[in-house]
Amino acid sequence: MTRRRHLADAGQAFPIYITVVGGLLFLAFAYLAVGQAAANRNGAQTAADAAALAAAQERRDQLADAWVDNLRDPEKWQDIFDGMADGLTPSCWRAEQLAAANDATVLSCHADGLLGHTVEVQTNKTVGDSIVPGTETKKSRATATAVIKRRCGFELPVPASEEDEDAEDKEELPTLSCKGGIDWLLDPETPDDLLPKPEDLFDVHLAD
Repeated sequence: MTRRRHLADAGQAFPIYITVVGGLLFLAFAYLAVGQAAANRNGAQTAADAAALAAAQERRDQLADAWVDNLRDPEKWQDIFDGMADGLTPSCWRAEQLAAANDATVLSCHADGLLGHTVEVQTNKTVGDSIVPGTETKKSRATATAVIKRRCGFELPVPASEEDEDAEDKEELPTLSCKGGIDWLLDPETPDDLLPKPEDLFDVHLAD
C-alpha cells in the first residue's frame, strides 16, 4: 500500500518537475534575449558617441586652423572661438568613419548650433535569434551630441595713439589666458609648431 502511494506521488510530481524546469529554461532564454538586446543597444550608443565626438573634433581642428591663419588679425579671434570662420567645411564624414569602425551606419548627422554635432546611428548587426519574435531582424539605434567649448579668453590691446611717443612699432597680439592657468604670449613670428594646438584652444565632450 505504501509503495503504491509512493509511486503515485512520484508520478504526480514528475509533471510538476517538467513544468518547473520548462519555466526556468524559458526565463533563461528570456534573460538571454534581454542581454542580447542590451548589448546591441550599448554597441549603438558607443558608435553614436564616437561618431559625434569625431565630427566635433573635426570642426574643432578646422576652427584651430582658422585661428592660426588669422593670428595677425585678433579682431577675428572671437568669431572663431564662437564657431564662425571662413572656409569651414562639413565634418560629418568623420562621423561616418567612426560609426563604420564601430560596425554601425550613420542615419543622420547635423550641426547642432555653431559648436556642436548631433549624430544618430544604427547598428549593422541585428539583436539575433531569441524567443522574442522579430529580434532576428531588429537593429538598435542611438543618438549622441558632442559640443565644443573654448578653453581660452583674451582682451584686445588698446590701440596706441598716433601721438603716443612710447607706442611701439612692432605688432602686438593679445595674450591667450587658457584653462589650467596657462598664458600664451603670442608673437606674429612664432612658428606654427609652437602655437597652441587644437586641444589647447578647445575642449570637445559629449553633451550632458
